[in-house]
Amino acid sequence: MPGAGHSPDTMTQTETLRGVPGILRPFKDYLQSSGLKEGDQIVYYGCVGTCTPFVELLAVAVRGLKFEQVFVPLLDESKAKVIHNFDDVGMQVSAKAAVLRPKALIIMGGLAMPNVPVTKEQVQAIIHTHGDVKVVGVCFMNMFEKAGWLPVVKFDMTIDATIDPVCVVKKSI
Repeated sequence: MPGAGHSPDTMTQTETLRGVPGILRPFKDYLQSSGLKEGDQIVYYGCVGTCTPFVELLAVAVRGLKFEQVFVPLLDESKAKVIHNFDDVGMQVSAKAAVLRPKALIIMGGLAMPNVPVTKEQVQAIIHTHGDVKVVGVCFMNMFEKAGWLPVVKFDMTIDATIDPVCVVKKSI
């Protein structure tokens, strides 16, 4: 169950939603109500390839809020890239380097997957280096809970989606 694994005195599951809007709406609502202002920077940390499409999807959801959005591969801030809105394409990670000055950190669940060279302690250290920032975790299939991250990484909000069932339909050969 999303929200499971959080200590009841700090985090509470507030709703259960469905589908892509169930991921995007609460993400936008949280950032919109968090006190962030136009021009503030939100930084997504995730795995190249697997997290990137989800980061771009989240970026689409908040593009109207006019934040500066940045993608950091894994935790390597020296490789931070600006996310831009490209006409007729949508939000895409660009080649343009970014200078970090985050007001919110978005931690993608791919970082918690087995064989990814990132630890929960490294993520908490990154959060600590940026001081007073909002911290949102976005994962699938209880990844933060399964990896034991919830007692260590201090999220302000998590969104945990389930992709189940996955149906594959093929034409018979």
